[in-house]
Amino acid sequence: MKVLITGATGLVGQAIVKVLHDKGIPVNYLTTSKNKITSQEDFQGYYWNPSKGEIDLDCFKNVQAIINLAGTTIAKRWTPNHRKKVLLSRINSLQTLKNGLEQSNNKEVECLISASAVGIYPDSISDFYDETETKVDDGFLGDVVQKWEAEADSFQQLDIDVAKIRIGIVLDKDEGALPKMSQPVKNFVGAPLGSGDQWQSWIHIEDLAQMFVFAVENNLKGIYNGVAPNPVTNTKMTKELAKILDRPLWLPNIPAFLLKAILGKMSALVLSSQRVSSKKIEEEGFTFQYVNICQALRSLYSSEAADVPASVEA
Repeated sequence: MKVLITGATGLVGQAIVKVLHDKGIPVNYLTTSKNKITSQEDFQGYYWNPSKGEIDLDCFKNVQAIINLAGTTIAKRWTPNHRKKVLLSRINSLQTLKNGLEQSNNKEVECLISASAVGIYPDSISDFYDETETKVDDGFLGDVVQKWEAEADSFQQLDIDVAKIRIGIVLDKDEGALPKMSQPVKNFVGAPLGSGDQWQSWIHIEDLAQMFVFAVENNLKGIYNGVAPNPVTNTKMTKELAKILDRPLWLPNIPAFLLKAILGKMSALVLSSQRVSSKKIEEEGFTFQYVNICQALRSLYSSEAADVPASVEA
């Protein structure tokens, strides 16, 4: 087997590449920077420019599966221009992949595993969402994810199985959301955001990488939530982080109006509530290594949490 990955040099992509290489599976990857093209036996780079529809067709040689992670970060102020970039980067990437695959005459590709996001689910404190949910968030994220998934589904026209993994908050010590959350706590100014009651569906980076590879190896089809079995509230997340880092929480909650004033519409990223189920992927046979938040945080901050007692709370 050989796997083609878009976004291979990002947080999730690097973790997936490691899992694939540990299994002896070679990787082709696409990059928009010709300076980042490497040529190794198990890690071969190819140039593409989705905004112009350009792609090196050699990237599809001997490939049986495609993992799509490409897309401009949403963690940037949502100006009209940036919102347009977020959507077009996802649509153009998939369109360029599909057009290139058709031109390459590759008949070996069996599946596309495409990243998606739990932001498609409506903001709710009380609801518990699984993949059968048909209601879509009426904001920017809901619109982006709906169009993103529809573009991924177009690969079915090529007789390719399509799986979409709706990713929650990815926990990694060095990149992504967690360093931004931990920095205030480390500096003794951590506090829950807004009411603190909003649900945060999270997943450890290692589990997410394993999940993508599991989807490839089992030719999964349809929608799967890329979240751990035990979502937590923002207050719980903040308290567990403070406990692991051995820092006090003495400030009151940061008011929602203040976050909206600072972040604008992007405040939805920290104030929206999506409590999401992982049951479907577990029923396929996937086993999580990190099932509760304290266990996940402890693994990431083990050196800093050496003297803090382990918790068994979910």
